[in-house]
Order: sequence, then C-alpha cells, then structure tokens
Amino acid sequence: MTKQRLSDSHQSVEVPQYRSLFISDVHLGTRGAQADALLEFLRDHDAETIYLVGDIVDGWRLRSSWYWPQAHNDVVQKLLRKARKGARVVYVPGNHDEFLREFCGTHFGGIEVTETIVHEAADGKRYLVIHGDAFDMVVRHAKWLAFLGDWAYVLALAVSTRLNVVRRRLGFTYWSLSAWAKAKVKNAVNFIGRFEETLAAEAERHGVDGVICGHIHTAAMRDFDGLTYINTGDWVESCTAVVEHHDGRMELIEWQNFSAVLNAGRAPAVALLPRRVA
Repeated sequence: MTKQRLSDSHQSVEVPQYRSLFISDVHLGTRGAQADALLEFLRDHDAETIYLVGDIVDGWRLRSSWYWPQAHNDVVQKLLRKARKGARVVYVPGNHDEFLREFCGTHFGGIEVTETIVHEAADGKRYLVIHGDAFDMVVRHAKWLAFLGDWAYVLALAVSTRLNVVRRRLGFTYWSLSAWAKAKVKNAVNFIGRFEETLAAEAERHGVDGVICGHIHTAAMRDFDGLTYINTGDWVESCTAVVEHHDGRMELIEWQNFSAVLNAGRAPAVALLPRRVA
C-alpha cells in the first residue's frame, strides 16, 4: 500500500493507494444502502483497478418502487470519475443487477462489464472474480423464494434500524438482526458453509488459486486446502471491502463508525483507516 497526502481544513492526512479494490452488494436504489459511508470510503481510498463484484444497483427493488437519492447518484459519479482519472473499473453483475449481463463485453463510461474475470495479483496468484449467485440454488431454481427472502431481509433491516435508534441513545453500538440470524440459525450457517466450499471448488475447477465473490453479505477470508475463498461482504450493514496491496497481499477491511467520527468533527481519512477483520 502506498499513500498520497491530502490537506483539509482539519489536518494533513494520508490516503491509502492500493493495487486493487473489490466491492460488492451496495444495493443502490434501496433504503438500506450505506451510500454515504461508501462515498467517504471511495473518496479516501484509491486503487489502480476497482472490481464491482455484483449487486451494486438493486434492479429488483427499483422495479417495484423507485428510490434514488442524491447520495446514490454521487456514488455512481465517483466511480465514473475514478475511471476517467485512469483507474480500471470492472463491473461483474450479480442477481440484483442481472439486467447488466446482457451487456457483458461492453463498456459504459469507461467501466468494463463482464460475467466473470480472473484477476492476477502482484504475487502471481490468480483469483476468479464472480458474484456467486449462480451457485445459490434458491436463486437458480426458485426465484420466487429468493424474492420472498429479499423482502424478509428488508424487513430485518427495518427492525434493526428502529432498534439501533434506541441502542444509540443508550450508548450501545450497532447490532444487526440479520447478521445475528446468519450466525445463530443452523440452516443459515450451513448455507454459508456450503456456499464457501462450492465457490472454492469452482476456483479449483478454473485452475486458479482462489475466488473473490459477494452475494451472501458475509465478509470472509478462508483457506480450503490451499484455495483461498474471499467474500467482500456488503455495503448495507457490514460496510466491508477487500484490497490488494502492492505486494499481492489481500486484506479484508471494515469501514465503521464513520458517522460518529464525522459528528465529532474529526478528519475521517485519519480516524477511519481500514482495520483487519478477524
């Protein structure tokens, strides 16, 4: 990681410069999208190559109810601006933005659209970059059930939002109902485990060293018999991303507490440097 020095009204800060950046599951077009957090992250983190690993725009939700505030538009403009300034931006569509799969092989404003892609890291390791919905049996064979699950997730987010208003007033940190359910409900735990194993096996089938995906909103970095499974997480609750340092090292980072830092009047680029997720 290299750094670029910026100056603001508060103090001089150093902005991380990475070789590659991987982001997925932003779900622009929904009320749950943490667009402001992502915009802050993108302002303070640059990379030579940016991979958008699916579900950046939520076409499912936009078809049923249009919601597109200025912050969502700002995220799109920021990505386009990075492409204009020389960053390579690659968009790998997911199931919520599957309409873009009709345009694979084309460019929009300097952004490449492709079904999958193999990324070669600085250390020579090769990673299959794929959203991962093709390996979700519910999405593939029972789309109506996937839509039902999507509405349940929206409901869980709404409950979490109201609950966390009270928690913040009491001085407690953010708590996610859906994340708790994923960790505690046996079927959810088993699904995540099978998903990870299946994606690792897909990497082996492609003859690469690992896979970088999204889809299940569960950030992770694991080893399966020498194959690396990396999930970027999401920008709805966890606000996580994956970066590649200039030596090829991959790191899962978390952008958290940005609201508290901004409200305190401190410079976010200093206080919100990424930290490793356990």
